[in-house]
Amino acid sequence: MAILSPSLLAADPLNLGKEMKRAEAAGAQWLHVDVMDGCFVPNLSSFTYSTVAAMRKATSLTLDVHLMIEKPIRYVEDFCRAGADYLTIHVEADSRENIRAALEKIRGLGVRPGIVLKPGTPAEAAEEFLPLVDMVLVMTVEPGFGGQKFMASMMPKVTRLRQLLDKVNPSCHVEVDGGVDKGTCRTCMESGADVLVAGSAFFRSEDPEALRILIEG
Repeated sequence: MAILSPSLLAADPLNLGKEMKRAEAAGAQWLHVDVMDGCFVPNLSSFTYSTVAAMRKATSLTLDVHLMIEKPIRYVEDFCRAGADYLTIHVEADSRENIRAALEKIRGLGVRPGIVLKPGTPAEAAEEFLPLVDMVLVMTVEPGFGGQKFMASMMPKVTRLRQLLDKVNPSCHVEVDGGVDKGTCRTCMESGADVLVAGSAFFRSEDPEALRILIEG
């Protein structure tokens, strides 16, 4: 089975603390935090490193922080020191040299680094970074907005990344983010994903625990 990482982007922003407690009460072990700069993706989120620091004080759940920002090396230290447990950055967001440096910096600060791929980016674009990371995140929607339709065409990429990781870094997680719900979670797990991000399907459900049980077993 897999780990469920409920996405706070779909939570009620006026009651974020209560929404985090609701996720915890439903049995979630992780929380997914999307940080968007309005440049790398055409949208802004209200989540910053100060938000992550406040979350860290409010919960013991694993904070799975996804930076959708240009040149993330500028901010990784802030998010690490704020309390992220996993910090994932996009392979498309900077030069190869700076991406490598950012991943190494994250690791050096005691946080688990991860690499993210947009739908149009092939698995091989992350290959050189696979020995350096603890998680690879495959976007199954275009990043920047919640509530999009799941792209089943991304599943071969998930499988390919799992195959590559099994050779060089078998303990690394493969995470899927975008359109995950009761109907698509099985496909993700069968393709090789072991961490699933769910936003609307969790926070806008009358029974979020049912999705957690389905995914985590």
